[in-house]
Amino acid sequence: MKRHGGKILVDQLVAQGVERVFSVPGESFLAALDGLYESGIENHVCRQEGGAAMMAEAQGKLTGKPGIAFVTRGPGATNAAAGVHIARQDSTPMILFVGQIARGHRDREAFQEVDYRAVFGTLAKWVTEVDQIERLPEYISRAFHVATSGRPGPVVLALPEDMLSSIADVPDIAPIAPRLVGVADASISAIRTEIARAKRPLIILGGSKWSKQAAADIAQFATASDLPIAVDFRRQDYIDNRHPNYIGDLNVGINPALKTRLAEADLLVILGARLGDIATSGYTTIDPTNITTRIVHVHADPDSLGQVYRPDLALVADTSEVVAALAACPPITGPWSEWGAAARADYEAWLKPRTTPGDVKMEEVIAHLSEVLPEDAILTNGAGNYAAFLHRYFVYKQHGTQLAPTSGSMGYGFPAAISAAISFPEKTVVCLAGDGCFQMTCNEFSTAMQSGANVITIVANNGRYGTIRMHQEMHYPARVSGTNLINPDFAAFARAYGGHGEVVTKTEDFPAAFERARNCGTPAIIELKLDSEALAPGATLSEVRARAKA
Repeated sequence: MKRHGGKILVDQLVAQGVERVFSVPGESFLAALDGLYESGIENHVCRQEGGAAMMAEAQGKLTGKPGIAFVTRGPGATNAAAGVHIARQDSTPMILFVGQIARGHRDREAFQEVDYRAVFGTLAKWVTEVDQIERLPEYISRAFHVATSGRPGPVVLALPEDMLSSIADVPDIAPIAPRLVGVADASISAIRTEIARAKRPLIILGGSKWSKQAAADIAQFATASDLPIAVDFRRQDYIDNRHPNYIGDLNVGINPALKTRLAEADLLVILGARLGDIATSGYTTIDPTNITTRIVHVHADPDSLGQVYRPDLALVADTSEVVAALAACPPITGPWSEWGAAARADYEAWLKPRTTPGDVKMEEVIAHLSEVLPEDAILTNGAGNYAAFLHRYFVYKQHGTQLAPTSGSMGYGFPAAISAAISFPEKTVVCLAGDGCFQMTCNEFSTAMQSGANVITIVANNGRYGTIRMHQEMHYPARVSGTNLINPDFAAFARAYGGHGEVVTKTEDFPAAFERARNCGTPAIIELKLDSEALAPGATLSEVRARAKA
């Protein structure tokens, strides 16, 4: 059967089980838009390509299958680069389809011409351009394999418009076949031996390719062997935080007691994580040039093993398979129970709110959310000091409830929340955003309205880029430059789109405002008016400035 390239492409997506895509339309891929017509695949139209790419990335995080985005050539593609970068650093499967100029116009600097291999070469796992319509199924099949294999990540396929609109008779390729799984008994035995030799072992969870079953398995393993469990930056939903062996997350504003435990551990069992600069406080807690701690590292990508830290035992494997095998083994005994219990006590002490200035206290807002939200509620955020309150005070209960960029990308939380609400309309989805972070992608409120994504966005408004101001005060105290913000009325902004919006100026008013937002039946914004002194969970603006001047 002869089909145009757009139809061949979309039929291949249908074969791969794709249910939805995110796009900003462009004339360079009109044939693909036509292919989506009557395909059964939902096309969620976004307002800027960065938002579309972030929604696709969030879809990949939530499902473990490649999130799909379509953007046009030139500025459309470069706008989407932020989402590709997130997918790369967060190890998220994603495929970005980019319209391209006609093949006959190459190398003339034609309208919106870009060399995508050069632009995305260091951002994506694989970048290529499909010149032959007959090979579209082959390229798409390979894209799905590359995006999900080893360490998952983004793939970028450029589609010349004349190729997409041409006609061919080519067969489809079947979807990805199930991969054989299994971890050798000798590998599991070696990991167990390393743990049994330790006095102060610490298990660190991270990376992607996690699941509810893996979360249950690691909890079972931790309980049986009484092992302390920490999680990598923004992977707090990998184990129920109420578990007695959970001791906290290795984040930007790390619990000082946990940082000490990380340095004191005589064995680190790293399951899926890459153990980067955030987890190690800029490679200072553990010095890659002078490693004194034994390291067991399990990762699906062989190139990630030994990339920074030399492991004493390295295993190329799917983390979930390793965790399942460990959970099925007899308990491991050792002298670490007291050490682990003390680490748990440190975590519980860290949860106790430190009072911040002002009438609206973020620590109490987050504590309230942690208490009243359903256990399967999904929380999203981008980057900013406001997120430190969420990471410190929210207790995650289930896998799949945290959507946050380990890449530290601002603007991520709102598009991610929209994607989550589209995928799981039955769940409560809450986006935490700073006033600067939200305005990076707030135009996607229109997408939320159009897609029926009834997310609740809580905007922490302190009138500044808070994280940058904090660093500014640390290094150049009282010399404020480029960090203050003039903001709109965020509640009126929501109402202008037809959503629900209100402003909270006192902490005690937040619970009722939140319930109104939950029950309003539309996307909603709750703006929190924060005191200018409330800079971070651990210090006020004046305290940071005073320390810098001392």
